Amino acid sequence: MTRTRRGYIARRRRTKTRLCVSTFRGSHSRLMRTAIQQRIRALASSHRDRGSRKINFRRLWITRINAVIRENGVSYSYSRSINNLYKRRLLLNRKILAQLAISNTNCLYTISNEIIFQ
Repeated sequence: MTRTRRGYIARRRRTKTRLCVSTFRGSHSRLMRTAIQQRIRALASSHRDRGSRKINFRRLWITRINAVIRENGVSYSYSRSINNLYKRRLLLNRKILAQLAISNTNCLYTISNEIIFQ
């Protein structure tokens, strides 16, 4: 009896996995079982770290804004300035405020002074 050739579906699945893990080192890119495990692990890590990246950037923005605001006034803090921004209904998010804090500090000073004295 002649040997039957299998279909292409399993080979196509393995090829997709190999393309995903081609840059991994050692058996993680060569052996199918470990390659599949490492692919699952990599996808899980990337999914988890997308959320933590957002958290880390928000933390960085808050730190930058707080540093510039505390330079301006001694008794003034980040939380009070954000609270006053919401009271005045100024639609500036933390990313924009952090960019202003780095590039144009005087602009952030004027915004915070306008918020304090109104």
